[in-house]
Amino acid sequence: MHSINKIGNSFWYITPVSETDRPILGLVVGNKKTLMIDSGNSEDHANYFQKELLNRGVKSTDMVVLTHWHWDHIFGLSALSNTVSIASKKTKEEIEKLIPFSWSDEALAERVKEGIEIEFCAKAIKEEFKDHRDIKIVLPDVTFEKRLEIDLGGVTCIVQHVGGDHASDSVIVYIVEEKILFLGDCIYPNLYSPKINYTIEETLRLLEELEHFDADTYILSHQMPLSKEEFNQEVVMLRTIAKYTKSCGGDYQKIIKEYKKHVNRELTEDEREMISDFVNGF
Repeated sequence: MHSINKIGNSFWYITPVSETDRPILGLVVGNKKTLMIDSGNSEDHANYFQKELLNRGVKSTDMVVLTHWHWDHIFGLSALSNTVSIASKKTKEEIEKLIPFSWSDEALAERVKEGIEIEFCAKAIKEEFKDHRDIKIVLPDVTFEKRLEIDLGGVTCIVQHVGGDHASDSVIVYIVEEKILFLGDCIYPNLYSPKINYTIEETLRLLEELEHFDADTYILSHQMPLSKEEFNQEVVMLRTIAKYTKSCGGDYQKIIKEYKKHVNRELTEDEREMISDFVNGF
């Protein structure tokens, strides 16, 4: 199921699980304080991570920062009542909108029908909360606008709002001494629209902002950590497909032809899917 891994001297993380859409959760351990990154998709998720860390002799969590408002990153917050929770103002505003919702199968189905919720998330919520559906929406204690610097004692975390197509409230966490950039979901496409999509301008703006961080390891919430080289390959693919989407006027077949010529080989499933997402957003 999960495994708990460590990178460098101060960063621990739990691997993602796709069936129930559990993202990576991180913990940065300083000499004085600890900072958890995201609270998980349920109390069970958050508690499991905490318990496994304690079994390894890791200090308990003092603070938790949320990368964005999506359910799989915030539903575990009610299990972390002894921590100080931090989020961007935009994230708090989005979480507030979830407070009136019911999470029964019927309510989820109705919201999917109305286009408020997406089928993928509704299915994963049912899978994660099979035995009980006691979901408590908790608001963060501390909010910030653009950037926050947290000194944990020997380890510094820069928390910065970056936005992106996936969620306009997305923040990243840069662990300075470890050169780790925790991206959350920020470079994924927008799922909450009639068609999954990337937009050219927002993608290029986001990639430019991320370039300011000198990282060796990149953490994306729903896949294994990437090296600098692997992340750069992802960035090149996004930029190149964005360029051809623009020059080909959003024509799928033309983009495929141009990109195939550019890479001089058959395209992967990932590349074709990304081209389709850019066409949807054009």
